[in-house]
Amino acid sequence: MQPLIYHNPDCGTSRNALAMIEASGETPEIVEYLAHPPSRARLEWLLEAMQLTPRELLRRKGTPYDELGLDDPNLGDAEIIDAMLAHPILINRPIVVTDRGVALCRPSERVLDLLDTPVAEFTKSDGEVVTYVRAES
Repeated sequence: MQPLIYHNPDCGTSRNALAMIEASGETPEIVEYLAHPPSRARLEWLLEAMQLTPRELLRRKGTPYDELGLDDPNLGDAEIIDAMLAHPILINRPIVVTDRGVALCRPSERVLDLLDTPVAEFTKSDGEVVTYVRAES
């Protein structure tokens, strides 16, 4: 399966994850999710695959989180998903899907666990060097 990344090109973490995928020899399918948000069914599937609640996937910084009152603990999962679908910027990123799993790749090097042949070393855009050794399973 070709890796798929839900990507925001304005996000440094997302750009780094994409670059790590490409440096590992993969050509991912890129979904710029702000322009092409997932359907409700797909978002629910992603949440289940990542074993995250909608609240755990919510992005706060640079979003209408506060204006929408999403800190209200009485809001249910369906209401949070409604807000994410209406305002895709609320969906934290990048989310990567491969045969090895699905993950919110924050930090970006989490993507390496999802790749068949991950790059052993990568320099992020901020100069941080990531050295990767796959954990024994």
